[in-house]
Amino acid sequence: MAKQKDFGLIEYQVAQGRIILRAPRFDFDTFPLLGERLLATLSASVIEKQCDADIHSWLIDFEGYQLFLKAEHYSESIWLESLAGSTSSEELDYLAGLFNAGFDLH
Repeated sequence: MAKQKDFGLIEYQVAQGRIILRAPRFDFDTFPLLGERLLATLSASVIEKQCDADIHSWLIDFEGYQLFLKAEHYSESIWLESLAGSTSSEELDYLAGLFNAGFDLH
């Protein structure tokens, strides 16, 4: 059996401008390291970080395109969300394709 890639695509919600990701297990305290490794792999950078009781919300820059990286630790859910909804589908289409192919963190 082939090894599962660290990150993959669960669902691409085009109309909502959201990409739901498959990811390694994490909790509230371990997500920052996982999130930083994911962003390094994507060559993306953090603009701003916010933490609430159960969710990390990071405003990130991916090749000049800003979006949210969100992680909710109770459900171990990670998703990318466009600030502009579905109006910027070119970047989201690219990212969804990347996650659909799956990749490992190094």
